[in-house]
Amino acid sequence: MRIANLSGRLVLICDGRAVDVERASGGRFSAEPQAVYERWEEFRSWAARADLPTGEAFEPIALGSPAPAPRQTLAIGLNYRDHAAESGFVAPEGLPPVFTKFATSITGPITQVTLPADGHTDWEVELVAVLGRRAEHVAEADAWHHVAGLAVGQDISERVVQLAGPAPQFSLGKSYPGFAPIGPWLVTPEEFDDPDDLELRCAINGEEVQKGHTRDLIFSVPTLIARLSAVLPLLPGDVIFTGTPAGVGMGRDPQRWLAPGDELVSTIEGIGELRQTFVA
Repeated sequence: MRIANLSGRLVLICDGRAVDVERASGGRFSAEPQAVYERWEEFRSWAARADLPTGEAFEPIALGSPAPAPRQTLAIGLNYRDHAAESGFVAPEGLPPVFTKFATSITGPITQVTLPADGHTDWEVELVAVLGRRAEHVAEADAWHHVAGLAVGQDISERVVQLAGPAPQFSLGKSYPGFAPIGPWLVTPEEFDDPDDLELRCAINGEEVQKGHTRDLIFSVPTLIARLSAVLPLLPGDVIFTGTPAGVGMGRDPQRWLAPGDELVSTIEGIGELRQTFVA
């Protein structure tokens, strides 16, 4: 099952067409995309049995984030060993480094992003997991049952602010408007042969700059849910950015930053792509 946010309304994506959930359910479910996660099991059961109408064609640019207003967004740092190495850090053990991306940075899959003046703006393709059930002290073996679905994410990062002292400002440096595109839709875990092994790619103006596999995550999606939910409850609709593989601009020699006119395309196998263009 694939769900999406089309012009602010919850839709199911069926054979490349959009079925409006509120209309198809006779008002049983709200048109508000974020609201569906509070009733995720009920919604999934309905969607599996419903006699859905033929969907409507749509323009991808009209898609928003499938989780546009999470109560909590948890982002994981240094979750691939090659990225930790290129960043000059030791790979984490125990608890992963965690920060947030503030909700006003969340956007849909096809956007124009304004580059902060005098900044060093970087790219980080990431798998995003969205919670469908409250998770509190969840065992790793049970964690996938708490995931509504997976999406493509970009943890766009302004490194000057992020690394400003005396303590780094990770959350601020990663939360400028448009710095958290998510999409193009949410894909439920059972659609994948193996949701723990998906290929990620990122390209700038057609040049591939990142390629990795989620099987190389230090903390897998189930491990993250288990470790995080041991500290705080994860709520329906919460978003987890799971970390990025090597190839970011900060880790290059010479370092490379996004520039006006650049097009950033981020892709995950079995999900789809994000497409950001940058302006001054």
